[in-house]
Amino acid sequence: MVTMHNHDIAHKSPSSPASKDSLQFQKKAQHVTLIGMVIDIILGSLKIFFGLFSHSYALIADGLHSFSDALTDVLVIAITRYSRLAPDEDHPYGHERFETLGTIFLGGLLIAVAGAMAWDSITRLITQVVIELPSWPALVIAAVSVIAKELIFRYTMHIGKQIKSDLIIANAWHSRTDALSSIVVFIGIAGAMSGVVWLDAAAAVIVAVMIAKVGWDLSWDSIKELVDTALSPEETSELRAFIKETPGIQNVHDLRSRHMGPDVILDVHLQVRSSISVSEGHQIGLIVTQRLKSKYDHIRDVTFHIDAEDDDHNGEHVTSASLPLRADVIKTLNEVWADLLSIDDDRRINLHYLNNKIAVELFLDSNNNQPDHQLQQKLSEAAKSVSWLGELKLWYSSMP
Repeated sequence: MVTMHNHDIAHKSPSSPASKDSLQFQKKAQHVTLIGMVIDIILGSLKIFFGLFSHSYALIADGLHSFSDALTDVLVIAITRYSRLAPDEDHPYGHERFETLGTIFLGGLLIAVAGAMAWDSITRLITQVVIELPSWPALVIAAVSVIAKELIFRYTMHIGKQIKSDLIIANAWHSRTDALSSIVVFIGIAGAMSGVVWLDAAAAVIVAVMIAKVGWDLSWDSIKELVDTALSPEETSELRAFIKETPGIQNVHDLRSRHMGPDVILDVHLQVRSSISVSEGHQIGLIVTQRLKSKYDHIRDVTFHIDAEDDDHNGEHVTSASLPLRADVIKTLNEVWADLLSIDDDRRINLHYLNNKIAVELFLDSNNNQPDHQLQQKLSEAAKSVSWLGELKLWYSSMP
């Protein structure tokens, strides 16, 4: 088996400048996050000010939630700065996993926020503690917060999908939680003003469950990425079928995949005809890589292994690694063929490791176009004791 590795991203030192795509990603990610951070700071300030002015403790708490969103935005900006840096010696596959870690953190933060909201609301339902929110300015600020956070959610989600960033998408959902919490505050204020005092706590519990579900989905998807979860069976089957359409491919033995941020890395075993040259097998592998990247833009890196036989036998190779290499093969054959011929030029012999045997091709001088037709039989008889010797072929030609 010959293994080749094909990278489409050059290794760079840690001080190397980011690529054009990386800079564009950072610009869009940081731009949308900065907008969200400014809105969070403004809303947080308004909520706390009018919460104090209107004696609304719920609105004050919601203002603190907005400031926590602003702090999260700072984290997102820091992570996006590093997540799309070019590969280096310490991170040869890139830095996208920083984004994955950030997504897990944000997902966990959403779950924590949901838990705190649910606990507070359930406690108020049980104890019947009522916080009155009678002042209309608090109702207005809550409504403004809902509208503003929903708009920033939609804009951030659009950018996140455009640049294929799970972290930005996670931050968009974080903005949605602030909008939902503001809805809870709005309902609580309206409910208190209309006499339905328990509506605040009940609505908060429902919203908390929704927030926790979003946080769990984001965290779980990223956790699966960190443990190198493969593509789905359907996607894997599609890739196998697509690879088999490449001229020269006889079979696809092993196709392994893993996510690296929004991208996918593949490791695939390609079976080709056993008699072709190493360079032809490598060329077929390059064509497979080119076709995969042309059709599937999320496939970033492909490692292909060129196999001369079907090695898909319960994870074990048909041909054992204990078979001798070229130098030992020539030494053994020269010993058993001492009275018949001598292999003094390793260009005159080709070895094929197939079916746990070594098939041998010998290129001999034709002696004025008069080949020795009995030589092959004599050589086979002399090498009967060589257990690893498979098929023997003699080719008569002139060597340079």
